Amino acid sequence: MKSKTEFKHEALLDASDIQDVLKAISKGVGKGKLEFSDDKDGELTLEPQGLLRLKVTASEEDDRQQFEIKVRWEKSPKAISKTPPKIA
Repeated sequence: MKSKTEFKHEALLDASDIQDVLKAISKGVGKGKLEFSDDKDGELTLEPQGLLRLKVTASEEDDRQQFEIKVRWEKSPKAISKTPPKIA
């Protein structure tokens, strides 16, 4: 049975505040521990380790521009067999 815990936060911030959030995320990734919290949505702690998958996208449409950064990893990476299959 899969369980899902989410933390979501949305705000209108100036560029300096966004920079502070990105620095905090960078620092947390470097330490191997990200702690997300606010007054409304509770808390969530993530522990990035090993190889992390990074996806960066950017787009522009009319007068709207945006970029997204997505990082993900497996908490318990699945073991991959290092031996070839037996085929007869």
